[in-house]
Amino acid sequence: MKLTDIIRRPLVTEKTSILREDGKTIVFEVARDANKVQIRTAIEKLLGAKVENIRTSIAHGKIKRQGRYAGQRPDWKKAYVTLREGQKMPEFLEGA
Repeated sequence: MKLTDIIRRPLVTEKTSILREDGKTIVFEVARDANKVQIRTAIEKLLGAKVENIRTSIAHGKIKRQGRYAGQRPDWKKAYVTLREGQKMPEFLEGA
């Protein structure tokens, strides 16, 4: 799996913006079958920052309806990445 397939996008929500204020925690949407070791290596190679800790969680897709037809959005995975002490957050994520 390529590094860009593992890290899909940074999540920018109100909750993740509060976590980002300390300058150490970034939240990403990641591939559902990626493990913590793959996420760590992808972050360190793509962003150039050392990772201290990773927490992952699976968000289950919502059931959506269109009239009488019901479907389900796909499940997805997010990773809370904590950077090591002294590591700087990448510039393109600071303003987001």
